[in-house]
Amino acid sequence: MHQKLPLSRTALLLAFCFLISCKDKQKDAGKTAEQVKDYPVLTLAPRSITLNSEYPATIEGQQDIEIRPKIDGFIEKIYVDEGSTVKSGQPIFKINAPQYEQEVRTAQANIKIAEADVNSAEMSVSKVRPLVEKNIISKYELESAQFNLQAKQAALAQAHATLANARTNLSYTIIASPANGIIGLIPYKIGSLVNSNTPEPLTTVSNIGNIYAYFSINEKQVLAFSKNTKGNTTKARLATMPPVSLVLANGVEFSEKGRITTTSGSINTETGSIRVRATFPNPGSIVRSGSSALVRIPSQMDSAIVIPQKATYEIQGKKFVYRVAADGTVKSAEVGVSDNNDGQYFVAQTGLAAGDKIVLEGVASLREGAKIVPKSVKADSVYAKNL
Repeated sequence: MHQKLPLSRTALLLAFCFLISCKDKQKDAGKTAEQVKDYPVLTLAPRSITLNSEYPATIEGQQDIEIRPKIDGFIEKIYVDEGSTVKSGQPIFKINAPQYEQEVRTAQANIKIAEADVNSAEMSVSKVRPLVEKNIISKYELESAQFNLQAKQAALAQAHATLANARTNLSYTIIASPANGIIGLIPYKIGSLVNSNTPEPLTTVSNIGNIYAYFSINEKQVLAFSKNTKGNTTKARLATMPPVSLVLANGVEFSEKGRITTTSGSINTETGSIRVRATFPNPGSIVRSGSSALVRIPSQMDSAIVIPQKATYEIQGKKFVYRVAADGTVKSAEVGVSDNNDGQYFVAQTGLAAGDKIVLEGVASLREGAKIVPKSVKADSVYAKNL
């Protein structure tokens, strides 16, 4: 009896260990099954796409004219207010400068004196001529009288020029708008002493019937532009470019389309970029000079491999996707993409080809060589909203 009892206990212990081992195997199998998850997978195919490239821009009016005084004096009147719309020739400021009124009066008086001198000289010539003709006096006397008349006539002409100059200076006391536009800031108020050396302009008149959006593109983009547009000259290439859009500071796209009209002739050696100007019509003067905006340039691509940006991840500035193999395992693939993108899609230039399958979502939870259950997603549902 004492020998059978230990055997019985041993058998029970072995049975208990077997049961525990079976349960552990079942748990491991359950964990393995849980690790193989479903992931949406997209099969790539060539597509046509229009991508938008956006560039920060500064806005300037068609004309931004600084209004500065040409004479010394005090501001006597301001005929407009900041932000007012003015027409060409409309008075803006009046400068109190009485010395110029006095110069006009003095010049007018000098003209009268000069006219009297001319009349007197003409009388002298008329008086001397018949005497010379009768040989009563020498010819020298007539020549002297004629020279005196010429001098008096020159003095009269000079007096008229002085009057014209005085009137011109007097006209500078009224400062008129040189163009149609909108009045900017008026830093100097009534009573301020101003002159031609005043550091700030009296105001600025901005003609914003058309507006210029200035932005910069780098050397690489310049080369791509030359390669992808038709024409033998820059002007011809610009003419073939599609209309561009302007995104205002509030994120709303401006209603009017514009065109790229000119580029700078050389690359800035400090920034490695060139300056580009896009021109937009501005009815109602909605956009003001000095505003900030984004210029949005569309780019049409045919037969491109387009991948959603959410399917990519980045390591040390390089972009990768997970490509799905036939057995359901995923392998990372580096992708070279074009510079321009619309914030939702990339155009793959290297690393992917038509027919490749990539994981569409959840790439952050995957690891190299992980096994997944691919769930095919229709391409139309991925691209329909934006392409």
